Amino acid sequence: MIRFSALMRLILLAALTASGCGGVEHPGEQSSAARSGTKLGDFTGSGPGTLIDAYTWPDIDGRLRDVTSLAARITYTSTSGINESYPKVTGSVFVPKGNPPEAGWPLIAFGHPPTGIRPECAPSSSPTLLDSVTTVAALVSAGFVVTVSDYQGLGRSEIYHPYLDSTTVGYDLIDSVRAARRLVPNTSDRWVALGASQGGQAAWAANEMVENAGGTLHLLGTVSVAPIADVNGFADAAAAGALTKDQQLALQAYLASLKAEYSDFDLDPFRRGIVQEKWDVLSACAGPAAEERLKVADQITADDLRPSNPEAVDTLRGFLEKTTLPQGPTTAPMLVIYGGQDPLMPAEWTDRALLRACKMGDVIQIQLQPERRGPDIDLPAVMGWINARFNGDPAPNDCAAFMAAHVSPGDGG
Repeated sequence: MIRFSALMRLILLAALTASGCGGVEHPGEQSSAARSGTKLGDFTGSGPGTLIDAYTWPDIDGRLRDVTSLAARITYTSTSGINESYPKVTGSVFVPKGNPPEAGWPLIAFGHPPTGIRPECAPSSSPTLLDSVTTVAALVSAGFVVTVSDYQGLGRSEIYHPYLDSTTVGYDLIDSVRAARRLVPNTSDRWVALGASQGGQAAWAANEMVENAGGTLHLLGTVSVAPIADVNGFADAAAAGALTKDQQLALQAYLASLKAEYSDFDLDPFRRGIVQEKWDVLSACAGPAAEERLKVADQITADDLRPSNPEAVDTLRGFLEKTTLPQGPTTAPMLVIYGGQDPLMPAEWTDRALLRACKMGDVIQIQLQPERRGPDIDLPAVMGWINARFNGDPAPNDCAAFMAAHVSPGDGG
């Protein structure tokens, strides 16, 4: 899985030079309560977004401590995309220093890149948010309250993480915003979702679902950088033995999640060789096993994750179709940035997702960077786009030109 730490750090310069939406006018010192692990928040109510626990975070990385008036770990009720349950999900919330704007702090839900599928893979378990600290600090410095969901199953051992399930991570972002507003009462109901890779998938999915999720939140837009969107290609690539190393690791994580979701799911048609032998090692994200994982990954062959027969390919494709994006039209404008040399999500896969979304009537600014991979995508326009949404500016829409360039005259448009 791609960490995208280098990619998202590129937001920093833009964030610090942007006008922001509230600014940081009164630096001051972080309060003593925010350094002591104090419990705080509004724990009343019920349903998705209910705050279950919230404690200040004394040992957060200094880059966040220096720019926040409050850093907190939270547990909140979210919504499963798999069934009708309402699992407890962990995450974190960060509040700028100074006074909020008159309308309240604008809010960004940050969707983190893939970190793993086990409970210990949660960003809130790490003072550096598992390498997302610079991005989050930049957003806080620009005047935003930032909420970072760990996603279901990361941070809590009683439930599993449904990796690649777009509906679940989309709800996790939406419900993290509700929980953050219970923690920080002077927060606006206006928000933007921003994420990379799996986080880009989460932001896109949240945009599709927010209208039906109920409540009074006002989503202004979403930014998806190298999003995991059209995942149907994994089935054919696996069958053809054409998976890249990044895709092999992603598919292994997805299969492990399916097994956790469906106890009777038979893994044997989908794994063999070093993958079967080192299955648990390949799911590790911490400790000695995580170091071994990198070595094992280099030993995976094309046959190790090749479905054993056409029926297995169809089974895999059927599961993937349930989570591939888009699932429906979005509510707010999108900015989608992706690279032409991405080792996890090939540009043609993202093109397919964008084409379907444009046909649904979505408003999308589309930026393809043909020579870029995932981790080296250039992001100077992100903060300007986000600020424009909070300022109420019209959102650019590239869909007409994109469809004209990608739809052949004989396919019915």
